[in-house]
This record gives sequence, C-alpha cells and structure tokens, in this order.
Amino acid sequence: MSDTTVRSAYGAIHELYIDLFGSPSDIDPDDTAFVLRHLTDGPVLDLGCGPGHFTQVLHASGLAATGIDLVPEFVAHARSRYPDIPFRIDSLRAIDAPPASIGGLLAWFSLIHFTPAELPAILAEFHRVLAPSGRLVLGFFDSDEQVELFPHKVTDAYRWPVDDLSDLLGAAGFTELERCRRPRVGEARTYAVLAVERNRE
Repeated sequence: MSDTTVRSAYGAIHELYIDLFGSPSDIDPDDTAFVLRHLTDGPVLDLGCGPGHFTQVLHASGLAATGIDLVPEFVAHARSRYPDIPFRIDSLRAIDAPPASIGGLLAWFSLIHFTPAELPAILAEFHRVLAPSGRLVLGFFDSDEQVELFPHKVTDAYRWPVDDLSDLLGAAGFTELERCRRPRVGEARTYAVLAVERNRE
C-alpha cells in the first residue's frame, strides 16, 4: 500500500487515534517488558511511532530513542507532548540513517499495511541501518494458517502467521530470538510479537 494512502488514512482520524491509543499507559505491561528486554542498546528508532507513546517508553528506560512516522499530525503531537525526544517525518522504505548505525529498531504494528510483496524490501532496509547483532522487535496481527488481508478500521491491513514472518525475517538476514502470541481479549484482535537479531556478515 502506498505511503500516501496510509498517511491520508491516519491523518484523517489522528485525533481519535491519539485519544484511544496515544498514552504509554495504553501499552500492555507485558509488551513493554518484551520490548525492553531486547532493545537495550541505542540509538533506537521507533518506526511508525504514531503519537510517540512507545518512543517515550524507550526514552524513559534510558535509551537514545527517535520516533519516525509518515503522518505529520502524529509527529506534531509527539513533538509537543514529548519535547525532549526527537521525532521526524520519514518513510520506512528509505530510512534516513547511515548503514549499520542503529542499535535497535521497534516496528510496533507499523508493517501491517505493507503488502507481502513489499515486505522483503522493507526488511532489507531495516537490515541496512541496523548494526551487526542489533535487535528488531515487531508487533503484528497474527493469523493461524496464512497471510490474510483484512479490513482494518483505518485502512486495509495484513495478518501474518508467526512462522511465515519469522521465515521472511530469516531470509532478510535476521535470527529469531523470542516470540510471543497474545490471545484475543474483547474486541482486540489476536496479535504476536517477534524479537530478532541482525546477523553478522
């Protein structure tokens, strides 16, 4: 899906999104613990940071964190809410960072709108900017049997079987370190979290 489509879709509902999901207190403590267990060395990029709430968690843990997002409204909110943290508008397709310069990446549901055909190039970009043995943590919607397109409330998104996404990461030069599947609770969809490490050359 194009960056323009995603930017416009989230820009149109940014106030509602911030109200519903824009506070660090909205993050499950188990997810915070998972992320901080693996992202221990900076600098760290929060890719698709939205309102900046997870970037704030990273920053509060002592990491040198930067949030990047496509949506100007999210970046403006994050800069206002968390003035001590750098935020910028950027695309995951071409991250403004030198090769092997980043210690950790967080992609918290920021890959869900990319088509399966687009993901290898995105993961290659993640591999480019991560230092050898750097860590990547991903949150994504889980599927039991196959990659599935579904009508996300903002714009179309994809569910991934954990094994399939882990295999794709392996092909991109990463090694899985830990996974966790979160069950459906109320209206919240089933999701999963993966932590991987960039292979040394």
